[in-house]
Amino acid sequence: MHVSGAHPQQRNAGLGLALLSALAFGGSGVAAKPLIEAGLAPLEVTWLRVTGAALVLLPLAWRHRRLLTRRPGLLVGFGLLAVAGVQACYFAALSRIPVGVALLVEYLAPALVLGWVRFVQRRPVSRAAAAGVVLAVGGLACVVEVWSGLGFDPLGLLLAFGAAFCQTGYFVLSDHGSDGQDAADPLGVIAYGLLIGAVALTVVGRPWRMDWSVLTGRADLADARVPAVLLLGWIVLAATVVAYLTGVLSVRRLSPQVAGVVACLEAVVATVLAWVLLAEHLGVAQLVGGVVVLAGALIAQTSTPKAAAAEPVAGSVPAEREVSAGG
Repeated sequence: MHVSGAHPQQRNAGLGLALLSALAFGGSGVAAKPLIEAGLAPLEVTWLRVTGAALVLLPLAWRHRRLLTRRPGLLVGFGLLAVAGVQACYFAALSRIPVGVALLVEYLAPALVLGWVRFVQRRPVSRAAAAGVVLAVGGLACVVEVWSGLGFDPLGLLLAFGAAFCQTGYFVLSDHGSDGQDAADPLGVIAYGLLIGAVALTVVGRPWRMDWSVLTGRADLADARVPAVLLLGWIVLAATVVAYLTGVLSVRRLSPQVAGVVACLEAVVATVLAWVLLAEHLGVAQLVGGVVVLAGALIAQTSTPKAAAAEPVAGSVPAEREVSAGG
């Protein structure tokens, strides 16, 4: 992995890839919400996204087929939590609350990772990391307008918290998979995670009951009627396949911390796009709270690099962690 001493061209390429990944992921919510409003269930949109991306990445899965026998537990956990769990909860949440709010709630994941490190692994955390958690929680209180008895749908917020918990599993599993001599290639983990997630979502979502005619029609986006299949194509190809692959490649050229900082732009992109294309306007307090949430997440991720068990850690983004999986 390339870090601060890497060649400038490598760093610039890595930053460009990380930015592209954040932009692609940030556009998933604004493309999915019109499909949900057109008649598809959130779980059905999730199944279409994951299954379509899994089919596109089948050659990658074949190339890394040895992972099935080497790391089956990692692949199953990644598929169920990091793929199916995160995306199903995120899409279900944004069907009830604004896209930006759902994604900002999901950004509590770095704070939850810190809780895992401190209370489950019983490892000390730095004061800066703890301060980042406090900032993130305080900012989230502003985002959801806790002083007014929660200004958004409670079930939508609960689903967004579910996405954050699944995202925590993403962090933990990715960190576990990157350790030791038997480290799993992140590209293979993503390919098989999508395949396993697709199988799980097929069992739960029963796509054979889907109203497939929705995909032949149009959906409302920015006061225009857009072909539904075009929105689905964006979700599958750009917001999943391109986003995941460019994210992994960016981490290989940057430190995980730097890639994680750029990945936080996903929340900004999602909020701005939802404002422009879906007319989901956030108040001043919510925007300020969103900035505080992202600042807290950044501090929690970057205050300390990945360290040995005896040293303070700060929930830094692991090597396989390319960007937020939710978006």
